[in-house]
Amino acid sequence: MVPILMYHQIGEPPPKGTPYRSLTVHPASFRRQMRWLRRLGYRGLSMRDIMPYVRGERQGKVVGITFDDGYRNVYQNALPVLQEVGFTATNYFVVRQLDGGNAWDYDEGVAHSDLMSEDEMRKWAQHGMEVGSHTLSHARLTALPEAEALEEIQGSRSELEQILGEAVTAFCYPYGAENDKVRELARQAGYTNATTTSSGLAKPTDDPLGLPRVMVARSTHLVRFLQKCMTRLEERRRTL
Repeated sequence: MVPILMYHQIGEPPPKGTPYRSLTVHPASFRRQMRWLRRLGYRGLSMRDIMPYVRGERQGKVVGITFDDGYRNVYQNALPVLQEVGFTATNYFVVRQLDGGNAWDYDEGVAHSDLMSEDEMRKWAQHGMEVGSHTLSHARLTALPEAEALEEIQGSRSELEQILGEAVTAFCYPYGAENDKVRELARQAGYTNATTTSSGLAKPTDDPLGLPRVMVARSTHLVRFLQKCMTRLEERRRTL
């Protein structure tokens, strides 16, 4: 059983009372988390790199690292840390908002946050990180007609591949909005794995197009973070 960590922004948290403030992890906290993982013998891996472990084909002390939405502060603050500790990670990009902002949040009173540009996304990939899709527009897929949902899922993969010149195989459902039909559309679009917002550890019996993750929030202190990452070992002990 493998923990797949779910992050959003790595930066200075917005003022108290701001909606979704918990989704911004301070850079110093992120650095401590990654350094402690390495110190304890864990490797942080992108979805591309961790899938053999999820499927049970390989064994090891590994943790998946994912970021939703493609925020610029992840490029600025998380990428140098990942390079320092030798980890890889997947970032899920909203294709039609590249070099824009989190427009899907504005109506809920969330402040603008910059998203990576095409050039920054390419550099993210050139540094050994993975680019995944988070649809064209951060759409709530379960609320769309099937043809529109397919365009969001398939079209985003096609556009990302045109920008990068390489295959895109990882997908993430915006808002965690997915069901059997949406998963099947992701499968049809050619993705080999997709993550949700459901909490849990990924295991070989899971549908690879519906993998759970472990949320890391601003308030997740270091001890709790390490407990989340080492749950795999605890689960194994319970079965002995």
